[in-house]
Amino acid sequence: MRKGILTIILAISILTLASAQDYKTGIGFRAGLSQGLTVKHFVNGKAAFEGILSTRWSGLEITGLYEIHNQAFDVSGLNWYYGFGAHIGFWDGNRDWGVLHQAYTVVGIDGILGIEYNFREVPFNIGIDWKPSVNLSGYTGFRPDGGALSIRYIF
Repeated sequence: MRKGILTIILAISILTLASAQDYKTGIGFRAGLSQGLTVKHFVNGKAAFEGILSTRWSGLEITGLYEIHNQAFDVSGLNWYYGFGAHIGFWDGNRDWGVLHQAYTVVGIDGILGIEYNFREVPFNIGIDWKPSVNLSGYTGFRPDGGALSIRYIF
């Protein structure tokens, strides 16, 4: 009985160590058509939560994502990921092509597909992703232009 329990504990430990991550938490900047802050925290070897606080169109958007990470191309420190989540955004109204739009609040769902590299020499990583979204309320519709470059301090 003890050998069985020890074998299970050993197997779980090995599977936990065989992960895609090279860090536990990363905090940094995100730049694309929207700019902002990003925080990513791993809950296990392959799963992470990412929070994004960004600004665009004279407004503010908060996004939460759940991501699955895997090693890419058998390169240590290079990981690809995909995931899903949701956002809420607030805009005061802006001028788009000379037309004044009203203020609105949006709520929607997001997907994400990306790749990132964790540098071994310095505690930073760099990533690029595509984050399409669908606004379900407020200014509704599909937004395919959510890609960005992220640079994070990792620890």
